[in-house]
Amino acid sequence: MEPIRVAVLGAGGLGQAARRLIGLKQELRLVAICDSQGFAASTEGLSCEHVDFSIPCDEPLKAVAEWEGAIDAVLVTLPNMPNEFIPTVIEQFVRRRPQVVLVDVLKRTAAVSQMLRLDPLMKETQSVALTGCGATPGLLTAAAVLAAQSFIRVERVDIWWGVGIANWAAHKATIREDIAHMPGYSVERAKTMTEQDVAALLEKTGGVMELHHMEHADDILLERAGVVDSQDQVEVGGVMDTRHSNKPVSTTMTLTGITLEGKRSSHRFILGDETTMAANVIGPALGYLKRGCWLKARGLFGVFGCTDVLPMVVR
Repeated sequence: MEPIRVAVLGAGGLGQAARRLIGLKQELRLVAICDSQGFAASTEGLSCEHVDFSIPCDEPLKAVAEWEGAIDAVLVTLPNMPNEFIPTVIEQFVRRRPQVVLVDVLKRTAAVSQMLRLDPLMKETQSVALTGCGATPGLLTAAAVLAAQSFIRVERVDIWWGVGIANWAAHKATIREDIAHMPGYSVERAKTMTEQDVAALLEKTGGVMELHHMEHADDILLERAGVVDSQDQVEVGGVMDTRHSNKPVSTTMTLTGITLEGKRSSHRFILGDETTMAANVIGPALGYLKRGCWLKARGLFGVFGCTDVLPMVVR
């Protein structure tokens, strides 16, 4: 079996993690990656240890889409501010380059909702898009679908995550997106913050952000899968420490429901504290990327959420 030829859009913290992880997978080959200044591409495959963005261009996303080499699947790790940015990028990409698999790690409900509306376009272009395929939504959301099988009725799903980052500058976009969930902030306000503004905010909070009632697409994806009847049955929050690599709290998904015998009980799925945010986001995303190729090979096109199909194991 030939390796899946992968392009990565975005070379920030998650994009660099994707590059390294792809390099460890025999079933994947990195053929293109871009940042805001340019892109690198090779039909033979790029080095996953070091990438030289040697092709400067004004529109790197367009350049990757129009690159003459073969691309089987695209992993999108760009910062999504405003909400419509990544859905727009994916729409433009598939119009320029149809018959492709695209995977995103979007988090916000509004953004995933926009992705789901691209279903007719994906079918028209014989493409597959998988949305919300990171950690949450993604790994934890899929776990909730499995956990729901033990109950005749699910009452609620609670996701509480912990992330530790020793150097916040390595994941600027992720932190900026999470700032948008803080009281008094919005996507628009977070987008306009300078690095000095972000640093000042983190200094004020001691480098720790505790977030509650987050607008996370776990809600719409679990409702779409029939796990819950209403999005307000899903609660997402967490704690991010931007000064230490150790997680401040363990990441858990707790699903509570009523059993066949009429008893209330809960399943809990806990991520190992040693697993990093990058591993828990990019690992599942690549698993869904392989699933997307599996769907496309069988003529199943459209937009799928992380709760519609299981990720595959990438060797």
